[in-house]
Amino acid sequence: MDEKMTGSAVETSAGWGELLRPRYLVSTVTLCLGVALFAFNEFFISTALPTAVEDLGGAALLSWAFTLYLVFAIIGGLVAANLKQRFGARNTLLSAAIVFVAGTVLATFATDMTQVLAGRLLQGAGEGIVAALCYALIPELFPSRLVPKVFGAEAIVWAMAAFSGPLVAGGLTEHFSWRAAFFVSIPAAIIFIILVVAIVPRGVSGSGPTSAIPFARLAAAGAGILMISLSGIAGGTVSMASLLIGATSVLATVVYLDRRSGNPVLPRAAFTVRKALGTGLWVILLMPLAQAAGSVFLVYSLQHLWKLGPTAAGALSAVMAISWSVTAIGVASVRSLTLRNRIMLAGPVLLLAGLVAVMTAIGTGALWLILPGQAAIGAGFGTSWGTLSQLLMDVSTDAERDRTSAMLPTLQSAGYAIGAAVFGLVANVMGFGEAASVETMRNAMLLVFGTGCVIAAASVFFGMMTARLARIEAKF
Repeated sequence: MDEKMTGSAVETSAGWGELLRPRYLVSTVTLCLGVALFAFNEFFISTALPTAVEDLGGAALLSWAFTLYLVFAIIGGLVAANLKQRFGARNTLLSAAIVFVAGTVLATFATDMTQVLAGRLLQGAGEGIVAALCYALIPELFPSRLVPKVFGAEAIVWAMAAFSGPLVAGGLTEHFSWRAAFFVSIPAAIIFIILVVAIVPRGVSGSGPTSAIPFARLAAAGAGILMISLSGIAGGTVSMASLLIGATSVLATVVYLDRRSGNPVLPRAAFTVRKALGTGLWVILLMPLAQAAGSVFLVYSLQHLWKLGPTAAGALSAVMAISWSVTAIGVASVRSLTLRNRIMLAGPVLLLAGLVAVMTAIGTGALWLILPGQAAIGAGFGTSWGTLSQLLMDVSTDAERDRTSAMLPTLQSAGYAIGAAVFGLVANVMGFGEAASVETMRNAMLLVFGTGCVIAAASVFFGMMTARLARIEAKF
């Protein structure tokens, strides 16, 4: 990076307009488009897939369309840094984008659900690598003073996807075909490929000697994520708990072995409590894990506890995305790096406060609390996500910055996957289901969001540790 954070009162003079100057405009568009492929594709597919199932049959395979995508997206994210080191960023991005296009074409023109599943697998593998490398390229393509603005721009992309994605996909599916909604990602991916050829130098690659791809550890990590995903659709509390316990054991073993390997996939300090990088990655994992309570159950709760319609429930759910984007833009506009780092510490606290507000609303029936609760949750991510991501990139060594950067979107996906499974188990234990009474459902949701509050409190703890350790390491 052009500028390193040193812990003193570093000031940045960059404005938003600098991202639009010729020197950085194409790079900004390219990285945002890479993120957009991931964000919009998810909304397009989730909106159009039920109609595809009605057309092709195979309803029993519906959940696998999401499971396979998630598992291979996480595997792709884990191996992205290694591939960048071996083949360079340009070749890796081009290959991953081609894999994504191939998967999209296969899913778009599928004649049965098996072909859709194969397409989703390829989409996940390609997009997992693309998303991870788009993060890894940020410190290589932009000076440090512009990194917050890049994260702010990506927050805008996510907000656009959250609002327009379902609308566009729904319109295409209703007026044309579900295949049209699937197809939209193809021209976007082709434009991305052209931009990568234009801006990513052939020599952009990791430092250090080329090492072999650790297939065994990647397969084990994939198996662990698959077990987590399957626990969400397993019948019975015992089966769900067994799969989660098994997944925890597998993933813990993978981290243990990776830490002792001469060819690691994760940064050396990942998940340790002695380094800012380790505790910071815990925050990156725990915040989306806690927020998954709302992602999975909020709309359902609004519809069944307060009898809101889909539009009103969806609008309240979308408040989180709006708040995230608006707050992220505001934080990215703060010129003082020192001030942004201090603001970052409020992120997990705001997440906790928002979840407490939602839990209180469920317990008391006070619907009005949902709005400020969702706004606080979104603000929590907006105030911390970009700044924390930049901090973790900066506290990494040059040799490990690629692995750290690639871990950020990968851990975010893993956090949501783990959270969905954990909260599904919690709700199941409390008797949640279609036939459950309103009181049973309310009690289940109280425990779900209460558990989310506990996890958010853990993210507050690790956030404070990250700040303290970063100061000791003279990087903050």
